Amino acid sequence: MFGNIVKSLFIGAIFSVTAAFAGRGDKAGTSAGSELLLPVGARVIALGGSSLATVAGLESAYWNPAGLTHETDGTNAMVSHMTYLADIGVDYAALSTNISDIVQAAASIKSISFGQIPITTADQPDGTGQFATPSYTVIGATISRAITDHIAFGLTANYLIENMEQVSTTGFAFTAGLQYMGLGGINGLNLGVVVRNIGAPLQYGGSGLIQNGSIDNSSRGSSQVAVIASTDDLPSTIEIGMGYKFMVSDGSSLNMTSAFVNNNYSDDEYSFGAEFQYSNFLYLRGGFHFLAQDQATTDIFGPAGGIGLQSTIGGVNVSLDYAYRVVQYFNGNHIISLQFGF
Repeated sequence: MFGNIVKSLFIGAIFSVTAAFAGRGDKAGTSAGSELLLPVGARVIALGGSSLATVAGLESAYWNPAGLTHETDGTNAMVSHMTYLADIGVDYAALSTNISDIVQAAASIKSISFGQIPITTADQPDGTGQFATPSYTVIGATISRAITDHIAFGLTANYLIENMEQVSTTGFAFTAGLQYMGLGGINGLNLGVVVRNIGAPLQYGGSGLIQNGSIDNSSRGSSQVAVIASTDDLPSTIEIGMGYKFMVSDGSSLNMTSAFVNNNYSDDEYSFGAEFQYSNFLYLRGGFHFLAQDQATTDIFGPAGGIGLQSTIGGVNVSLDYAYRVVQYFNGNHIISLQFGF
């Protein structure tokens, strides 16, 4: 029954996003809920975001919820931090557990911190002396199930909360994912498909939208008027990825990954990555992406790379991953992730 529900959501979401004229670079920056697109996890970021087909574990809750099924430990925990643009911090924490042999569930939270921002007004453009502290939070719940030995489905439901001083909004966004392992009977060849951020448009409200107004040619004085903001769509995407893992030598393997992202509110993009694994202990990663079409939007993110270490300490599997992503005009992004499995 779970498979039928997810299939229906998955197919319906594909038609919804396709009808929204995806790949529109001229619409960049006009969607709501852009924090939904902020990536998490050092491993996948180091691969340029290309491992939709091979991602596993708690990073899957964001990248492809179907990959949660491939978590080998019964209970897992993850924390991650990214230094983003202009001193913005992105913190992520997640916890997963086995419901049965073929079903995994996870809960996650992503928080974006902006620090203090000076408040300016039309009358005081240099600042009022007060500061605003915006907060963006995304709370997620993920469930993933192995349909067969080769196919897994996953679904993530996100509840987002945006508070920007006197204006705020909340809403739901859903992401559905599929992974097909051993595509065409070829061991190590995998396919991943993701439909991301499907949900109702967001509408902003709050005391910041209340202004003084008056009616022309009326003896009545001014009074407060509530401005009704228009709704804004979520930044939906359709993504498809391929991955191929092969043995280089005894204990060493190379995982090649690629992905195509069809954006509703930006240019489409391609990404590629490679991960070298040595003896289930050392991981070396690198990746890059580029925009398709006429690059109507400016892509400020460059290539990425990273390293990972994995070991068992006191019966607990511990993974430590680091990634660095080149950024134009700003300092580069540093991402560090720590995972535990037991």
